[in-house]
Amino acid sequence: MTWWERRGFNTFYVVVAATGFIYFYMKYVLVTDDPFAIINHPWQPAMLSFHLVAAALFVAFFGMLFRSHSFGKIRSAQRENRRTGWTSLLSFAAMALSGYFIQVASSPALITAWIWIHVAASTLFVVGYGVHLVNGWRIGRRPTRRATATPAALPGPARLAP
Repeated sequence: MTWWERRGFNTFYVVVAATGFIYFYMKYVLVTDDPFAIINHPWQPAMLSFHLVAAALFVAFFGMLFRSHSFGKIRSAQRENRRTGWTSLLSFAAMALSGYFIQVASSPALITAWIWIHVAASTLFVVGYGVHLVNGWRIGRRPTRRATATPAALPGPARLAP
């Protein structure tokens, strides 16, 4: 995966998670004093719009990341960080599909069901991918065998006596 794919995906990960959380808070936690209000906060429609636009770009970045990272890791024999990778992959699929179905469902009961599936899958994805990032960072920081070679392995006059 290239640096811009990683940086773009991680940026949209933060933006979509933040806008989703803020929208959830505005819609389900805040209570307005106006009995005739149909929204709880003046920024609620704008936050939903921002979340939907960022989520579309996030799905596009996921497609690029899947091609350049996930697909290769699934086929490889490497077992490190696989559990959180699968958690991220499956919860992302559930999150993206449920987000789409929220927009196209027609009955209030279906919309409510898809909303709660979306909230659960999104929470699992945010936590799972966060752990996946931290584990990947730790794996990348571990010294390799080549970096911890003994000084006696150096060629010629650079060899030091123990």
